[in-house]
Amino acid sequence: MIPMIKYFATIFAVFHFIAVAEAKEWSFEVWLDKQKIGTHSFALNQNQLQSRANFKVKVLFINAYRYQHQADETWQGDCLNELRAHTEENKEITDVMGTQQGNQFLVDNNGKKQTLPACVMTFAYWNPKILKQQRLLNPQNGEYLDVSVMDEGKQVMTVKGQQINVHQYRLTGRYQGKDKLKITLWYDDQQEWVALESITPEGYKIIYKLI
Repeated sequence: MIPMIKYFATIFAVFHFIAVAEAKEWSFEVWLDKQKIGTHSFALNQNQLQSRANFKVKVLFINAYRYQHQADETWQGDCLNELRAHTEENKEITDVMGTQQGNQFLVDNNGKKQTLPACVMTFAYWNPKILKQQRLLNPQNGEYLDVSVMDEGKQVMTVKGQQINVHQYRLTGRYQGKDKLKITLWYDDQQEWVALESITPEGYKIIYKLI
């Protein structure tokens, strides 16, 4: 698989969040530089989350990469209680399951098992608590990444055609000592997550646009 494309899949998979009381929905257009490659939507009802992503990357008018990801999550407060994720990258299929059992969170990634702490969070971008975490779970591949966040101050950006004040943060993720994710996040004055951008190691830009 093209290394650049593999990076896309890692970025796409980490869009998961902490449940709140009311039902909510989020929809994003996903762009690779100037090419729209698909959508990623989320539906939350009580503590149940459904995440659905569908992407196709074309190179010289040829379908070079296909990515489909779906995840169903159950949350208890700020802690992940159960995870069921299915991902298809071209012909590669990955299934990840996770369950809270006592003071542990057990993860099974295509038969590969690991034991994590009792309260695990995925990449909950729209929950401001994400900015204070030191480790986060990637639900696509079961990697439990070391993360760090840098506050880069206030900015002005266009969201849904309007100029708004935002706060910018830089999040980096490492796994077993290797860089995995380099992401820029923006939040509005109400601390609502409104945008994301990431640069791949090859210099390609991935953009999530709220619609």
